[in-house]
Amino acid sequence: MVYDAEKHEPIRDEDTENAIALVPKKTKDGQEQQDEDYDPYKHRNVPHPTSNSETLAHLLKGCLGTGILAMHEAFKNAGWLNGLISMALIGFVCTYCFQILVKSQYVLCKKHRRAILSYPESMKLALQQGPAALKWIAPSAVLITDGFLIIYQLGVCICYIVFVAKNVQQIVETHIFEMSVTTVMLIMFLPLLAINCLKNLKVLAPFSSVANIVTFIGLGFVLYYVFQDLPELKSIPAFAPIQGYPLYFGTVLFALEAVGVFIALEANMEKPKNFVSKFGVLNVGMSIVTLLYGFVGFFGYLKYGIASKDSITLSLPKGALLPEITRGLFTFAIFISYALQCYVPISIIWENYFSDDIKKSDKSGRYLYGLRIVTTIFTFLVAAAVPHLGLFISLFGAFCLSILGLAFPAIMEICVLYPDKYGPMNWHLWKDLALVIFAFAGLTSGTYASMKDIIATFSNTATQ
Repeated sequence: MVYDAEKHEPIRDEDTENAIALVPKKTKDGQEQQDEDYDPYKHRNVPHPTSNSETLAHLLKGCLGTGILAMHEAFKNAGWLNGLISMALIGFVCTYCFQILVKSQYVLCKKHRRAILSYPESMKLALQQGPAALKWIAPSAVLITDGFLIIYQLGVCICYIVFVAKNVQQIVETHIFEMSVTTVMLIMFLPLLAINCLKNLKVLAPFSSVANIVTFIGLGFVLYYVFQDLPELKSIPAFAPIQGYPLYFGTVLFALEAVGVFIALEANMEKPKNFVSKFGVLNVGMSIVTLLYGFVGFFGYLKYGIASKDSITLSLPKGALLPEITRGLFTFAIFISYALQCYVPISIIWENYFSDDIKKSDKSGRYLYGLRIVTTIFTFLVAAAVPHLGLFISLFGAFCLSILGLAFPAIMEICVLYPDKYGPMNWHLWKDLALVIFAFAGLTSGTYASMKDIIATFSNTATQ
């Protein structure tokens, strides 16, 4: 299913919902005759298409979440010079991988005469026509891709709960009385459940628009404090110990890779060809995002050094009016965004893994509310168990986005170009294999480092 990035609801496209693509004609030899004139973009039925500038704005605000607020801590795990160089390289690789994902989806849409394909559908169709060594995965491709998308989106929700709870705790402790993060989460639970049970997310639309503005204002306030009394560059190391680098990798992936958002944006464009053109929305947007993340990460680390906390908002001065307003602004923005982030995994599970009998029954509303309640409880319990934002960001970045943002696009291109379109000396094949190896190296090292620290943190908390 594809989602309208503006309305946060499914796009009801005939080709997607009903799969009523034209039936390929047969030649005398019984082979399917490909219609080279079929252009999937011309057959899309998008209710409210977005212009290039609107899509760019959506891309930028889709990338500006908790990730950018944790970027200074990522630099602490890499060192300032290593962080800058790696940011540029990872940003380039992420952008390139999404380019090949979109282009591969276009080839698949053209071949199967479909106006649009979801990410899971694309993986399945690609694997079905790929090398024999990969075809066996095709029947499970939709389930695997959905699984990673669900885990990632639930991970974002968990990070949002931790972020809101920690910032509220700091505000309350500064002005009223001491309160544990767990207590704050318990107080938050019913409001979170209430907004997650809203039947129509359009109710949140005005608040979401305000939250986007608030995010940029809050970021401006953060930078105002960051640039006050900056220490000398020699106060921080250019290269940090190598064991911290996997945590840096996971955090940067979490911040840069918004796969679900990008796919929805491209699908909802008035001129989708402009998304991956040379100076198109993707290249321009990712360049801005990468530069902004590198900028905030470098100067945030320079300002706070080894004292950097999970979120840069927690490093701001306590008690003063402006820092408290900044924390409050970000807390409001992230709190409102929780329901929007939960909408994606709930929709995937409801649409794909509940039977039609349940969805069409008189009690379907109860089942859907039950799913929303269970989702809220699950994210709340995980967040309460290990309330450490940086570790969760690194874990979900390394585990999910190494696969969704790097490995799967490369595997899809391998299958789409199979068997004889890999170019001179099969360079597309070797390049994609290198990307897959790079992705799995990041997945294993990043997941191991994050889980090791989470287990250690959980053990320390349990013994206290």
